[in-house]
Amino acid sequence: MSIFAISDLHLGSVVDKPMDRFGPEWHDHSDRIAENWRSCVGAGDSVLVCGDTSWAMRLEEARPDLDYLAALPGRKILLRGNHDYWWSSLRKLRAVLPPDIVPLQNDSVEVEGYCVGGSRGWLHPHSESLPEDVRIYERELGRLRASLESIQGNGPRIAMLHYPPYPIETGSSAVLDLLLEYAIQICVYGHLHAMEPGTYPDGVHRGIGFHCVSVDLVDFAPLRLT
Repeated sequence: MSIFAISDLHLGSVVDKPMDRFGPEWHDHSDRIAENWRSCVGAGDSVLVCGDTSWAMRLEEARPDLDYLAALPGRKILLRGNHDYWWSSLRKLRAVLPPDIVPLQNDSVEVEGYCVGGSRGWLHPHSESLPEDVRIYERELGRLRASLESIQGNGPRIAMLHYPPYPIETGSSAVLDLLLEYAIQICVYGHLHAMEPGTYPDGVHRGIGFHCVSVDLVDFAPLRLT
């Protein structure tokens, strides 16, 4: 049993948001994801899905995209991304999700012996940040702390984020400080697209293994972590 990760599926079964407008590599991307997923993920495996799953605006619109995800092998741990406007209250979400899709929000879950926590994150504050962005970032920090604080198991720890954990230019952030405080060993995230190697956190930094798993950066296939 293995753990995989992927992000930014950007499914649009109901909403008209064709992704190939961003480049030919996105043509029929949902079919490619499904084919690649089935070729590497087994029924006993788990996949961390780090946000921006569906372009839907409402939960009922997202149902076909969630059904698509449910039909793929493995247990899925689902995080909210900045485009997941359909993600309503956790109570409503849990009421419609099948058993093999687990939403992660202010809590944590044990996956194949690993302890997994996380939150969406936000833009890292800088000198020109809008006050609203700073407030959202700080709120996400609180959610990340609550999630990591909820971890009860003694297994190795994985953090899921949607936004990058730190700016590559500085190599530091309040998010990274939390990951270090809670002894995270692996951190996966998404949000970024069409990036050149070396321009985003990837590889081991301060003892943590970072992986950007946006679909176009992992060849539209879940990345195996364990």
